[in-house]
Amino acid sequence: MPKDKKGKKSKNKIFDLQMAQNCIELTPDGKQRLNLSFKQFSVVPNCIDKLCQLDELNLSRNLIKRLPDFIDAFNNIQILDLHSNYELGKLQNLRTLNLGLNMLQTLPTSIGELKELTYIGLSDNKFTRVPKCLELLQNLKKANLDRNPIPPPQPAVPVPKPPKMFYLVKACDLCEDCLNTCQTDKMMLVEALNRKEPPPTVHAARPETVT
Repeated sequence: MPKDKKGKKSKNKIFDLQMAQNCIELTPDGKQRLNLSFKQFSVVPNCIDKLCQLDELNLSRNLIKRLPDFIDAFNNIQILDLHSNYELGKLQNLRTLNLGLNMLQTLPTSIGELKELTYIGLSDNKFTRVPKCLELLQNLKKANLDRNPIPPPQPAVPVPKPPKMFYLVKACDLCEDCLNTCQTDKMMLVEALNRKEPPPTVHAARPETVT
C-alpha cells in the first residue's frame, strides 16, 4: 500500500474533474480507460461520476475501503481493477474483476449477480476455500486464486465394498450340501474377523427346489 514519507497512510489529495480527464487512456483495442492507479486515494473521488460512460476503470494500488454508490452509474464498464486495495463492488456488465492483494477472506454474495463476469482475479488474498458465490457465475472462465491459504484437496477415502449378497433361509429349507457349505463359510468368516483379515469369499445359499 502507498505511504507518505513518514510511513503513514496518505490522505486524499484535491482531485478534480480536469485531473480525472487527464488520466483517461485509449487502450490498444480502442476503448477508454480511466487510470487512477497509485493515486493514494482512501475514497473514490466524487468527480469521476461525470465519466460514467468509460469502458474501463483502474483504481488499483490505492487505499480504498469501499466503493461509492454512484459506481452503479458506470453501466458501460467492462473491466474494473481494484487490486491492492481493501474492498470491492458490484457492476452488472462487468466482465473482468481484479481483486488481488486485498487481504480478502470472503466475498459478498452479490458477486454471484455479476452474470457477465468471465474472469476474476483473487490472488494473494486470505481465502481458505473457494468462495461459494463463484458457482453462480455461469460465464466465468477463469478464477485466479494463486497464493491463497487454500488447503489442497484431500484424497478420496476408498469405500469398502460390501460383502456379496446372500439369501436368508431357514436351515430346514436347505439340502445337506448347502447347509454344510453355509456352516463352513460362517466359520471362515468368524476366523477372518478374529484375525482382522479381509473376509473370505462366501457362497450364496440357495434353497433346495422342491419338486
